[in-house]
Parts: sequence; C-alpha cells; structure tokens
Amino acid sequence: MSPKADGMNYAPKGKPNPVVKPGEFIFAAAHLEHGHIYGQCNGLLEAGAELKWVYDADPAKVAAFQQKFPAVCVARSLDEILDDPAVHLVAAAAIPNERGAIGGRVMEAGKDYFTDKTPFTTLEQLDAARSCVARTGRKYAVYFSERLHVESAMFATDLIQQGAIGRVLQVIGLGPHRLGTGRPDWFFKKEQFGGILCDIGSHQFEQFLTFTGATEATVAHAAVANYAHPEHPEFEDFGEANLIGDNGTTNYVRVDWFTPKGLRTWGDGRMTILGTNGYIELRKYLDVGRDPTGDHVYLVDEKGEHHLQVAGQVGYRFFGELILDCLHRTEKAMTQRHVFKAAELCLRAQAAARRLT
Repeated sequence: MSPKADGMNYAPKGKPNPVVKPGEFIFAAAHLEHGHIYGQCNGLLEAGAELKWVYDADPAKVAAFQQKFPAVCVARSLDEILDDPAVHLVAAAAIPNERGAIGGRVMEAGKDYFTDKTPFTTLEQLDAARSCVARTGRKYAVYFSERLHVESAMFATDLIQQGAIGRVLQVIGLGPHRLGTGRPDWFFKKEQFGGILCDIGSHQFEQFLTFTGATEATVAHAAVANYAHPEHPEFEDFGEANLIGDNGTTNYVRVDWFTPKGLRTWGDGRMTILGTNGYIELRKYLDVGRDPTGDHVYLVDEKGEHHLQVAGQVGYRFFGELILDCLHRTEKAMTQRHVFKAAELCLRAQAAARRLT
C-alpha cells in the first residue's frame, strides 16, 4: 500500500525551510497512538526544530519511531521529557480522550503542547484546557492537518484573504476517509474516539472558521450513523452537519469512512468555497480519474476559469510560524481562541447529532 493510500499513517513531507538556527528550538514526541505524529514531527523538523526525545509506553511504537528518526533519545517517561529545561514543546498523538489531560501536564510543566486533532472528546476537557492556558500562559496547538499540511488549502487561505472571490458566503467540506485494516481497539470505542464529527469533522470546522472569518457558530443540523459496521456498534462511519456563522455564513460538512478500494488515495477530500465574486474548489489529494497528484485548485472569478496545480509551490508555513510563536509568545500561526472555537464546534455538533441508524 502506498503511503498516500493509508490515511492513518499519511505524513506529508515538504522542503526544508528553517526559521531557527540548529539547537534554537527543541521539541519532543510522546504518545504515538496515531500516525499523524510523523506528520507533526516532519513539519517541525523541516522548519528547523530539533527532535530530542521520544516517549511511549509501547516499545514497538518507539522502535518504529526510531527507524524514522534515528537520532532521537528514548525517554523512560513523559516526566523525563517534562523535566528537561531544554524542551520548548511536546508533540503528541495520544488516544483522543487522553489528549486534554496530557496537554495539561505539559503546560503545567512550562512547555507548549502540539496535539493531533481532535484535541478533546468532551466539553469538560476543553474547559480544563482553557483554564490551564489562562493560568500557565502556554500554548495548546492542534494539528488540523487537512488545511495546515495541504498546500491547496493553504493556497486557498491566501486567495480568500486577498479577496479573490469577494466575501465568503458558504463552505462545503467533504472529508471521506478509508478505514483500512489494523486500526487499534480505541478507534471503535465512542468514549475514546469521541464520534465522527468530533474526530475527522474537526478538520472541517477549523476550515469553516478560517475561510469565512466567523468567530462563533451555531449547529443547525447534525446527524451520524453506523451504516456498515455492525461488528463495532459504538463506531460511526457517516456524519454530516450544518453550521451558521455569526457573520451569516453557512457550512455543510460530510465526513465518512467509505473510501472504496479502487481509489488511489485514502480519501477524495474536496472543498467548495462560495464568495460574492467567485468560487474555489479544492481537490486536495487527487483529481479523480484524471491526475493522481493532489493540490488542485479550481478558481472561477470575474476574469475567467482557472485551474492551478500548486503541489510543491506553497509549502507548509504553519510549522515555522508555530515555532516562532512559541519563542516570541505571538499568535501568527493560529490564535488560541481559534483553536478552542474549532474544538468547541466539533464537540457541540457531535452532542447535537441525531443518530440515523
């Protein structure tokens, strides 16, 4: 199976673009439950960070991580990492319902925290993180990879900010995923993975806030289902939601686990962004039936129809911006309010969801 066919372990690589000198920004990796940890580390390393430590209770996960990053030191515990004054940030991809508590430990130790999405599975975890950030002044950053590690999505971010399609009115996000094999037990337990809108839906809600400029939103409709996996009764293989932003914008989201085996990638992720003066369609991972490469941007504006293939041209600036934010205590990469609002919306949509099956 090609790396692009396996969403669990999909870890994009870009061109090195260091924003710091060697040794100026040290980070550690811990709790390697999801393969996204490799994408998190790749992005930080390409931006000039130095990976010093790794920790996981499972030696097999640590050994696999060492194969990718052979210079890393193996910690005996998370506390060993937190006791190291050289460490600026801890990147982690724990079981979702454990991510909030781990972040609290990291921030109380004076480090910044960079977790895989979804960052929380309950509103109580979110409230605790908000309190911890306010108390410690540390950062709770989240790896919303479907925008931050996708060049077409970052290109669209810039187009919209430049006014290319006028005022954004609606965002339609489609996030199909391939279930594949070898998923851990926690992946199918509702208490641990949080639900489909909470989990992979979190990408979509973050993009809605970014592209529309909304700072608040209400859930107009949400639904989930388990259509085809009765052997996992707590699992949800389909979810949809409608949001209405505080600026009058709307959002429709559909996420699912029904990518067929015949597709060359783990999901045909797409997004349509409607503005007053045009629209943008993103075909993130391939142009199905035509081009196996990703990062296709279709822009229709008042000047005409445009197809731009931006792979290798945009880069992944979030990681360098995050490093500099940690060093300078700024918020250029993403504001803390934005992180927590995206998390809150996915939790509220999940809580409001009608079960269709």
